[in-house]
Amino acid sequence: MHRLRIGVLTSGADCPGSNAVLRATVASAHTLGWEVLGFIGGYEGLLFPINYMPLTLENTEGITATGGTIIGTTNKGHFGATSESGEKVQIPQRILDAAKKTVLDLGLHALICIGGDNTLRAADQLFASGVPVIGVPKTIDNDLSATAWTFGFDSAVQCVVDALDRLRTTAASHKRVMVLEVMGRHSGWIALYGGFAGGADVILIPEIPFSYEHLCAHVAKRMSGGADSTLIVVAEGAAPKGGEVLTVQSTTHGEIRLGGIGARVAQEIMERTGHETRTVVLGHLQRGGAPTTQDRILGIRFGVGAVQLIQEKKFGNMVSYLNYEIGSVPIKEAIGRIKHVPPEGQIVKTAQAVGISFGV
Repeated sequence: MHRLRIGVLTSGADCPGSNAVLRATVASAHTLGWEVLGFIGGYEGLLFPINYMPLTLENTEGITATGGTIIGTTNKGHFGATSESGEKVQIPQRILDAAKKTVLDLGLHALICIGGDNTLRAADQLFASGVPVIGVPKTIDNDLSATAWTFGFDSAVQCVVDALDRLRTTAASHKRVMVLEVMGRHSGWIALYGGFAGGADVILIPEIPFSYEHLCAHVAKRMSGGADSTLIVVAEGAAPKGGEVLTVQSTTHGEIRLGGIGARVAQEIMERTGHETRTVVLGHLQRGGAPTTQDRILGIRFGVGAVQLIQEKKFGNMVSYLNYEIGSVPIKEAIGRIKHVPPEGQIVKTAQAVGISFGV
């Protein structure tokens, strides 16, 4: 009798905690006597030339504490399931059929797909084509509405907090305004939590269009009132009222990259208040490095949860974290629903209660 065999892949942008999911998947599967194959480079590993590696207790030992993913990932290739405008794009049937053939030829009982919204869209199309898939949500932005928390988010927030702690001392030494630009195309969770925990004086997020007049008035009032510095956190997708989100470049793949709002905010502050202002862009620092304790634990719980869904034959479902428990939701219900920061929500109100401005 052959051992049950399952596959796993990580797709989309890299994210701290991915290796914790892989290790937990392998360890949990091992207790059931299952074999695990890891596909290299995301979904592309399913296509010719097929590229995978056996994942064992031995070659996954210790990876929970490491960032990135040992089986690689990509957000390019044949499995792009959304356009730049966010509209669903049908993956060519020949690509889906080729991936399905790989799953059948390798005798896989299930395929675990670890990734964000775009990865899950592709997984949903594979499922519709007859591939038994299980989804695991992965994004530092924490913007999937079907789960209360995603691994990688806490690590990104900690990176923002560390940066603010460092910027505070240099800003105070020179009586400067410091603008920290962080990730967050459509949602401001990283900026909000990172700015809140890091003691930012201003937080600018996509969900709350800001006013340069109100922003600069707040900065001027602080500095004239004796503050030795002002720290501003701005999400890359934030924009002023009536303004557009700034972009830095379009890639050869047609991808539009956001960026530049930090520099624009700094320029406006200097011109309107005269206060010396500097900008720091965290960029991919938020994705790198070891995952926090919370992300390690959540990653482990997600990996175990994925294996349990396979046991229960709940294919086409995604592991989720709701009400402090690991559960599941249909992938179809999880995709395309961005979780935005509620502008009138409790966390925003709490930040405002301690004097944090949102530029309004």
